[in-house]
Amino acid sequence: MERIVIIGAGQAGAQAVASLRAEGFDGSLVVVGDEPFAPYQRPPLSKAYLSGSMERERLFLKPESFYREAQCELLLGVSAIGIDRVARCVKLDDRSTLPYDKLLLATGSRVRRCAIRGCELPGIFYLRGMADVDAMRAHFAQGARLAVVGGGYIGLEVAAVARKLGLEVTVFEALGRVMARAVSAPLSKFYEQAHRQWSVRFHLNTAVEAFEGDGRLQAIRAGGQRFEADLALVGIGIVPNVELAQEAGLVCDDGIVVDQHCGCTSAPDIFAAGDCTQHIGRDGKSIRLECVQNAIDQAKHAALAMVGKPKPYREVPWFWSDQYDLKLQIAGLARPGDALVVRGNPEARKFAVFHLRNGAVAAVEAVNAAPEYMIGRKLIADGTQVTPERLADTAILMKNIV
Repeated sequence: MERIVIIGAGQAGAQAVASLRAEGFDGSLVVVGDEPFAPYQRPPLSKAYLSGSMERERLFLKPESFYREAQCELLLGVSAIGIDRVARCVKLDDRSTLPYDKLLLATGSRVRRCAIRGCELPGIFYLRGMADVDAMRAHFAQGARLAVVGGGYIGLEVAAVARKLGLEVTVFEALGRVMARAVSAPLSKFYEQAHRQWSVRFHLNTAVEAFEGDGRLQAIRAGGQRFEADLALVGIGIVPNVELAQEAGLVCDDGIVVDQHCGCTSAPDIFAAGDCTQHIGRDGKSIRLECVQNAIDQAKHAALAMVGKPKPYREVPWFWSDQYDLKLQIAGLARPGDALVVRGNPEARKFAVFHLRNGAVAAVEAVNAAPEYMIGRKLIADGTQVTPERLADTAILMKNIV
């Protein structure tokens, strides 16, 4: 009986199990995960789970019965430490080996850690898994002073939850605007103002130089100044987990390189999906994406490739973020030089920014504007040409834009 081993018990790993069975694979399935939990959602960790509005059980992607009915063995709390391509087996940290016929690397990513003075002090937290949130939430006392290092999605989502729970929040961002790597300048300005309305303090163009404290974090030194803090959340990006692939001799370049089907790696019978991969985007450029959509869709494509039904990857990427009462939904990938068209009024807290490239919609950023997001995704997928004037005219319903 053919055996497929999946390294990584995350969103991509769970989806691969479902897709392989749906595509008729009837061999043996084994999922290896280094956390002691079955695959669970990560996006709610910095939002609903941190705030306490979502219980742990609701995080899990599938009930236990799903894996039982799928005849999938879960090996949890164990890490893969090596791949023997000649013997076609995975080496685990419990000194056992796991033979495979095909191997899927869904190893995901890990937080980027800072290496400045005092970075090991208790009271400094990162957010990637359930245990991280549990540890940090225990210190979320009203009036506590939280320093957020990094003004990206994670940092601002945590800042929003913290303010609603009564903490004092200061955000330190090395770049000149918040979420600079993820959204356009109008969106950055809007979200900074929204957080300031909640009394969040910002220090932009300000790098953190050191953490200070006697046995525990007491202050942050940034921009030559000292800021008192009771705890800190560091959110300065993530790093793809490619070490297993690299040591096995697979081609890697800021991710495990996969082909146009978003599954096959440079090694026969080894596939990859999710945050850990570098793939060819819709515009023909290589890219690594860190989002649920990409993990799900790449896992589906990897499953197709593993059962001999490869399909070119042409999915439109999408992302979202919840901060206060603001739902940000993004579709497509923006590029420098895109023409920006604002539809709606940011002051009404319901608007969208469309990115036009060569006259076609290439991306959309929608705030509390579901029609703009949904129709925008379709426009991107179809490569539709739209005039800026028509997009900006709110008298025209989105469904009638084209």
